[in-house]
Amino acid sequence: MKMSEPTLYIVATPIGTLADLSPRARDILSSAGFIACEDTRHTKELFMALALSHGPLVSLHEHNERQKSGELAERLKSGPQQTAALVSDHQ
Repeated sequence: MKMSEPTLYIVATPIGTLADLSPRARDILSSAGFIACEDTRHTKELFMALALSHGPLVSLHEHNERQKSGELAERLKSGPQQTAALVSDHQ
């Protein structure tokens, strides 16, 4: 997947059957420059179960979103090909 503009993807993750992850979601998750997630431990387990490589995992949840949102936006704008994926761990 070729990504050129800074982009934030909101990616739905499967709630039960890991096979329900779409091919497009798989491509985005494995090629994003970083992944913002509520719980890095849970998201790391998801990536391991799906045998996906990934960029750095960054914690973003209701208790730090005011502080982290600006940092993540700056990180996203830091390069012409910077991309991020945002996943939710709530089921």
